[in-house]
Amino acid sequence: MKSKLYLIPTTLGESPLEKVLPSYVMDILNEIKIFIVENVRTARRFLVKAKIKTPIDALQFHVLDKHTSEFELSNFLKEIENQNIGLMSEAGCPAVADPGALIVKMAHQKQIQVVPLVGPSSILLSLMASGLNGQNFAFIGYIPIKKPDRIKTIQQLEKRSQIEKQTQIFIETPYRNKQLLDDILQTCQNKTQVCIACNITLDDEYIETKSVQEWKKKQPEIDKKTAIFLIAG
Repeated sequence: MKSKLYLIPTTLGESPLEKVLPSYVMDILNEIKIFIVENVRTARRFLVKAKIKTPIDALQFHVLDKHTSEFELSNFLKEIENQNIGLMSEAGCPAVADPGALIVKMAHQKQIQVVPLVGPSSILLSLMASGLNGQNFAFIGYIPIKKPDRIKTIQQLEKRSQIEKQTQIFIETPYRNKQLLDDILQTCQNKTQVCIACNITLDDEYIETKSVQEWKKKQPEIDKKTAIFLIAG
């Protein structure tokens, strides 16, 4: 039987696994002994929480992050000739807003079967709950940190959303959430719709869509929370 590269979703926070992951994902986890991960400590903690049968110290981990070279990536996949390998992100679905896309691309080039497993994606969950256009949307990722560049980018995204009727989705590092929201509200037109989604799938999940004008009256407490922003003109 030909070995496979399984794309294993993880929780978006400390939510119970059974709340966001199908049971068959747990079954597959018990079959895998080699994992490609962004952070070994996070991966080990997730697998302990999943209560896999194999002792954690008996598993093998390869680190895939921004420092991993193409040569290392190629070596990771050599082991797949003998057994299945699992790819995991820090949170959510691997290879989406995540360096795992590199290993998936290489797997296709080597004609290794890639199997995506069902799990939470903050991008899709926030879009589903936003009430904004789900037929035409774009995920931008992180926008510039420096204020002049960030303002310019926000203006461009708002204009694109107006012209193309396209929902624009982007994220920020938690401790800069408040700063980003302030810039959105100062830059965008009052009628522009903004959705703020925080701590998706967690007990304190917060998702709300309002116009810029409405948000200016009262802003939510999102500082240091995992958040995703959506705008539509």
